[in-house]
Amino acid sequence: MPRPTGNPKLRAARLAAGYRSQQDLIDALSARGIVVGRRQVGRWESASPPLPYPDVRRALADLLGQPLEQLGFDVTSGGERDRRPGSGPLPPVNRAPVRTPNAPQPASAAADYLAVTRAHRRLYWTVAPSTLHPAVAAHAALGEQLLEATAGRTRQTLAAALSESWLLAGRVEFFDLREPSRAGSTWVRALQAAGEADDPLLGSAVLAHMAFIPGWTGRREAAAERMTAARTYARRGPASPEFLAWLDAVEAECETRSGSTRTALNLITHGEAILAGGGEHSNPEWMDWFSPVRLAAFKGNTQLAAGHVPQARTTLLGVLEELPADADKQRTVVLGDLGAVEAAAKQPEAAAAYAVRALEMLERHWYATGLERVRDVRRALVPWQHEEYVRNLDDRLYGWGAVVSALAN
Repeated sequence: MPRPTGNPKLRAARLAAGYRSQQDLIDALSARGIVVGRRQVGRWESASPPLPYPDVRRALADLLGQPLEQLGFDVTSGGERDRRPGSGPLPPVNRAPVRTPNAPQPASAAADYLAVTRAHRRLYWTVAPSTLHPAVAAHAALGEQLLEATAGRTRQTLAAALSESWLLAGRVEFFDLREPSRAGSTWVRALQAAGEADDPLLGSAVLAHMAFIPGWTGRREAAAERMTAARTYARRGPASPEFLAWLDAVEAECETRSGSTRTALNLITHGEAILAGGGEHSNPEWMDWFSPVRLAAFKGNTQLAAGHVPQARTTLLGVLEELPADADKQRTVVLGDLGAVEAAAKQPEAAAAYAVRALEMLERHWYATGLERVRDVRRALVPWQHEEYVRNLDDRLYGWGAVVSALAN
């Protein structure tokens, strides 16, 4: 496929920031007292974008959450092309240290880079996030530099692998380290690389992950906008049944956290029907975080939030039985949800036992999302906090090992 034309970095950042059209961005700039026309924004999204005026640069960087050099602009030009007549000298440009450019890379560079990306993908399930994240981020930084030295199909392959690396780095930041703001910036870079690769499914995956950020704090409208964009990209796929069901699961979790459990359960039912119906398209190689059993885990959590306690218990016990051996991160979440089920059923001792099992697993495989579930259980156990089994849970939850792990990761 030909390399996409124009300035995909700016378009991706605009979309990620919630501005679906150029007019949306124009309106946002106008609200800040900056007047630009459709033609000017079109020039910014062209293959050779002129550097905006200084006041516009600051507004663009603020609205899109990215520095100008990551929005496809050549900041080393100093903006002379768009300088206003009589405006006086522009402030000096902070130039990056001079570095020797990479020589043009052979076709093998993309395959070599992709091999490391695949290795990181597998290591995610077993390596501590504080250990893995620096390696993934450094690999992504390498990919951005190599991208400048490639062309054609080699560039496209490398860009797709780069997008996956940034996506993985963001997953570690959001799910393992609970740094949503940092993950948001990382996922913008993943979306930009997906645009360079002209890979709509990768773009859809990144956008769906970005929906988690507002979704987990109950900002339903912002999450829905990102899910609409994700589904739009998925239609350009072709998307596998697993991919489409995962989109349903993501949206269901966002709906659950905003209190719309009926909508969430309908989405999960739709996802189950898609999986049961099958399809002609295979799952993307890089999508190793979803399966029917993981859809059931989403379902159990939503049933719990909806107050369907017996159904949630049955669903989650089935998930616990079916999870693969390398799914300890997901297992900590399920154990936490089962603890919450038992707390809701007024079985506090069983709830504490599930929470302790999750903590024992977290000592081996740290996962901030799993710890959040354990803390939810502990909050539900406040009426029984003077019981010995709750004190034993507290000893484990606030032990030296748990505190050190939380700070280290």
